Amino acid sequence: MAKKILYAIQGTGNGHLSRAMDIVPLLKLKGEVDVLVSGKQGDLKLPFDVKYRCHGMGFVFGKSGGVDFWKSFQKADTRKFIKEINQLPVNNYDLIVSDFEPVSAWACHFADKPCIGLSHQVAVLNNQVPKPDTTDLLGKMILKQYAPVTAQYGFHFKAFGHNIFTPVVRQEVREQPIGEKGHYTVYLPAYDDERLIRKLVKFKHIEWQVFSKHNKKPVDYKNIAIEPISNQAFIKSMASAQGVLCGAGFETPAEALFMKKKLLVIPMKNQYEQQLNAAALKAMGMPVIRSLKTKHESTIQQWLDSGKIIEVHYPNQTEEILELIIKEHAH
Repeated sequence: MAKKILYAIQGTGNGHLSRAMDIVPLLKLKGEVDVLVSGKQGDLKLPFDVKYRCHGMGFVFGKSGGVDFWKSFQKADTRKFIKEINQLPVNNYDLIVSDFEPVSAWACHFADKPCIGLSHQVAVLNNQVPKPDTTDLLGKMILKQYAPVTAQYGFHFKAFGHNIFTPVVRQEVREQPIGEKGHYTVYLPAYDDERLIRKLVKFKHIEWQVFSKHNKKPVDYKNIAIEPISNQAFIKSMASAQGVLCGAGFETPAEALFMKKKLLVIPMKNQYEQQLNAAALKAMGMPVIRSLKTKHESTIQQWLDSGKIIEVHYPNQTEEILELIIKEHAH
């Protein structure tokens, strides 16, 4: 009889959703799959049915480089979250896989049922992964407790240790023709457009293509083109860029590295996971700046002048990882 699998995705931001586009079709070859998505901020349209759409417990991005904890707290509906946990029929499934998704993880926790973590977040807390100079104890606690799991399979920029794999690079990114048209692609969703324009316009001879969460129609200002988020347009822009300036999330830096683009990252404030990512990228030789403040302009200029590309090898191993999880945990 076919295994019943629940695949639960954190919907805040686009990274988890973009990885799901590769994982869900492969999982469907291995069993009967239902999908759960919680959180509200993703911009991507999913090419498969979602059985459970939950409010969950998401984060809200601010406009000056960080997570807006106050807005996140205001939007958190604890009563609804607990109701969603209680209503999710986890006992109907042979295997539950959570990509940092809290409703499924806590529902399993209370039902005393195994929940398999398959995410970047389970990798960043591993002892073998580079860490920032200072530990954000609250951030670390949130990462550990947000979506508790019983087994961990993680993705990171390098295979730093046991059960840590290189990133899932989407098929459409793997198949994208790579070139160089001279522009720089920018994705910094925690900054508003005005702030980005003010900073980037100083680098007069650079053509910037900025992808914005805050603007619904294209705008040109001097040497800066601001575009609304579009999956295809963003991939094309990155593939033909000279370099990529982005937050220290996971998917965008991983895709830029896969495309052999030079990379400069700005970790989001109040987001420990991004501080951890930045530490890993720095250990690999990538430049990291803390903000877009004037004092960091010389580092940006050095990066623009540099031709340094960090070599990575990201083989397509998603199916083998899923096989491993099913073999170990689908009972």
